[in-house]
This record gives sequence, C-alpha cells and structure tokens, in this order.
Amino acid sequence: MHNLIIARAAKENGAKRVVLVEPDLFFSAQDRGPRPELGDTCGERDVSDIKKFDGQPFTSKLYAQMLKLAGVDDVVTVHNHSVSVQKMFTEVFEGRFHNLIPYKIYAHYLLNSNILNYGPEGEGLVLCAPDKGARDFVKEMYNTLGLSKAKFIMLDKERTAERKVEITLHAESEDTFEGLDNPSIVLFDDMVRTGSTVVKSCQFLQQLKPERMVFTVSHFYASTEGRERMSHPALGEILTLNTMPTILNRDEQGRLRKKMVVLKIEKFLAQELGKILNVTVPAAEANPYKIDMSSKNPRFQRKIWFSDQLSEL
Repeated sequence: MHNLIIARAAKENGAKRVVLVEPDLFFSAQDRGPRPELGDTCGERDVSDIKKFDGQPFTSKLYAQMLKLAGVDDVVTVHNHSVSVQKMFTEVFEGRFHNLIPYKIYAHYLLNSNILNYGPEGEGLVLCAPDKGARDFVKEMYNTLGLSKAKFIMLDKERTAERKVEITLHAESEDTFEGLDNPSIVLFDDMVRTGSTVVKSCQFLQQLKPERMVFTVSHFYASTEGRERMSHPALGEILTLNTMPTILNRDEQGRLRKKMVVLKIEKFLAQELGKILNVTVPAAEANPYKIDMSSKNPRFQRKIWFSDQLSEL
C-alpha cells in the first residue's frame, strides 16, 4: 500500500514520470488464479495446477493494475522468474517493465573467486537447473560463463506432499551423470523459501561426490525453518543477492553466515536505471557489485568490498 500512496503523491505533486524499483516484485508467487484463463504460462495448465490456486485471488495482476492506477509509469525488478508476471506487467505498463537478470554479476564472481574449483575451460564444473522452469536462466548462465567444457544438467521434482519432493535427473537433461566424478556443482534458482527442494536436490547430487556444492539464488527470504534446513552439510555455500535487505543482517543469516556470500547490487541497479531513464551515470563500472562475507566463512581471508579486489586474494 505504501508504494501506491508514494506513487500517487508523486503524481499529484507534479512528477512527470514515476519509476518503481522493486528488486523482489511483490506477489509474484500468486502469478495465476483459480481458472485456466487467469495467468499466462508456457503451456496449458493442468487440473492440479488450477486446483492449487482454489480460493486465491490473482494477486499479481491486481497489484500491477493498482500500481498503474496509482501513477506508476515504469516497473524495474530483478530476476523475476514468472512468465505470467512478465507478460502481464509488460502489457499493463505498455512495455515499460524492466526485468534485470544479473548474469554478468554472477559470472564475474564465479569466474574470479575461489568458491568453485574447475579447469581453465570448465573441466569439472557442472551447472544445474533444479527444474525445467529454470532451464533457460541456467542455459544463459552457461553461455555467459563461456566455459566450453562445463556440463549442464537439469533435475526434475515431483511434489509428493505440501513440503515433500522427490528429485530425479530430468529426461530432457542436456548431460547425464556419466563421467561426472567429484565435480564442482553450482545449482541455480530464482528464490528460496522453505529450502526443502534445494536441500533435496543437493542430497540427490551427493551421488556424484561433489568437491564443491554451491547454491546460487537471487531472492533469499527463507523462514527460520528454511535456514535450519539449509544448514544441512550437503549444501556447501549459498551465493545470493541483497534484493531482500535483511539478508545482510548477521542475526538474520543465523548459522548460515558461515556458508553465505551476498553480492550487493545497488550500483548495478543505479547503472541500469540510468539506461532506462536515458541519463548519464558517472564512472560506470564493468562489474558493479560489492561483496559481503562473514568472517565465519571458511574461505574468508580478509575483508574486501569491491568486485575488483577478488584478484588480490
């Protein structure tokens, strides 16, 4: 509600253009409703998917319409995974919806830090999509890294209960487990809440006896239960962004502080916003992010702030 009031106040006081920058776009999980026509997905919705939204409103569409009504002209977000939300916001805001995907930021850290161990052309590195929905993102990460000998696998999950999933190798996975011995694995996803799927996935991947197991996730808003679950030894490190500002709080990180690295993307957002508004941003940086790592992390050597300092470690 605050965003709506601020937008309306800006417009009523003479603002020509109101841009909402919301890195974690509210209500994106409710990206479809209880009828087939409520939500645009990649394929036809089945009965179980429609049933899942029984009794719920199509909140993301309502939110988009209310933002537009309040006076918002542009919406800027980070790594929104929902096809339905992307199409709907693009339609409501007449193309002025900007979904920023930080491929280059992730790639720079993965290539220049010691979070993973692999050969000069990606030998021994495996990129993993947790499900088919994440395939396009992980494939683009693969292309951005530019490591020709890295492998790309895709998992499949079947939800057997509200908080229980079974993990297998997807039939459409580009690579199989054959020849993958003691690799460094990086599992990508857009967000994490309960942590049940990521931990199950990491446990499933233990059959490869990975040397490193890293979970890279853009939006980290796990519950206390989720943080407890992700302390499981099958999950090595967590690489995330500060799209949720509370993630920088060590108390919020809890016992996960020893396995967490946060990439701070304020400069990235500022530079991208400059492009959207067609204004010059002074001293644009090639790798516009900062690094936050607890001294409890076993890889910690000394405090560094800027991405360019990685080469000094």
